[in-house]
Amino acid sequence: MKIVAADVFVTSPSRNFVTLRITTEDGVTGIGDATLNGRELAVAAYLKEHVAQLLIGKDPHRIEDTWQFLYRSSYWRRGPVTMAAIAAVDMALWDIKGKLAGMPVYQLLGGASRTGLRAYGHASGADIPSLFDSVREHLELGYKSIRIQTAVPGIKAVYGVAAQAQASGERYDYEPAGRGAFPVEEDWDTRAYLRHLPTVFEAVRNEFGPEIPLLHDGHHRMTPIQAAKLGKALEPYDLFWLEDCTPAENQEGLRLVRQHTTTPLAIGEIFNTVWDYQTLIKEQLIDYVRAASTHFGGISPLKKVMDFAAQYQIKSGFHGPTDISPVGFAAQLHVGLAIHNYGIQEYMQHSDKTNEVFEQSMTFKDGYLHPGDNPGIGVEFNEEAAAAYPYQQAYLPYNRLIDGTVHDW
Repeated sequence: MKIVAADVFVTSPSRNFVTLRITTEDGVTGIGDATLNGRELAVAAYLKEHVAQLLIGKDPHRIEDTWQFLYRSSYWRRGPVTMAAIAAVDMALWDIKGKLAGMPVYQLLGGASRTGLRAYGHASGADIPSLFDSVREHLELGYKSIRIQTAVPGIKAVYGVAAQAQASGERYDYEPAGRGAFPVEEDWDTRAYLRHLPTVFEAVRNEFGPEIPLLHDGHHRMTPIQAAKLGKALEPYDLFWLEDCTPAENQEGLRLVRQHTTTPLAIGEIFNTVWDYQTLIKEQLIDYVRAASTHFGGISPLKKVMDFAAQYQIKSGFHGPTDISPVGFAAQLHVGLAIHNYGIQEYMQHSDKTNEVFEQSMTFKDGYLHPGDNPGIGVEFNEEAAAAYPYQQAYLPYNRLIDGTVHDW
């Protein structure tokens, strides 16, 4: 069997997605997600101009060999553009293999290790009453674990707070990337944040009790000592995890955080390869792997990094907001269902327009996800529906401190 076509689609049903479709000579198709939020056309060009022609005539069964060929033959390795492109190929080949086998991908990865995947949702508010309302809404939707993000007095715009208006009309935490030719500038004050956040978690615990797992995303904004201070301050409120408390490029900084707090740590949504996790896993500096199949090279390396993490009792917590298309999201659900060291899955529900373009077998019931039992990944791409939503330029925001210094967003 040979690959005869590799087609790239960029569509924007509420937000931009990049999708690769591989077709075999027998007419079997597989799809993969190559979305890179705010840099979508870079990946689309990489696929169209540098990868698609290399796939023609290849055997679609040789998933590992194709992955290694695309990674090593380019010489200039790693990086989000390269790895998102390789991820799309890897997912599409797993999709084809599952369809040819007549099995969902998780069966090819060793079968299910559980009946469903615990998920968490995103609650947020501009103040405590609206945050409480958001938590209740998510509980009513079936979520049993909740991420808590909140506005901070003195800061005009904070990542993850849905009450902040977007020009697109979408919820801010659904899609913070704003349409237009230049990114939106936001402000940041770490001291104000560190003062305010513990009072928020105290209020949430007083209102909703000790049982519900609560999470929080620091979004790379703190230095290691600031992150350590926050982790310690949040210990009385028993967080499920504190995510991206400090920029993870400085992996040694996590040693300092670990010295000062027992709050569990989740890291890695902006990582691109297995090698980014070597120190963090080997030294047990984190508790949860936040990698996303789409930015990490696909299903194959995601399974590998979790097998490595299992030796150190570190669990999965895969990145799963709506900048991962339903294809990439389903791909990591198959990995999560198969691995033994599953932890939790971030789950933001896609828009109706997105679900029209990507037809899914995935289910969410009573707080648990399942990728479904359709052969392959379980997502089909509706090319006609996608054509109705052309690409629109969009950028993620960026931060400046009070004195005008550009800061991590």
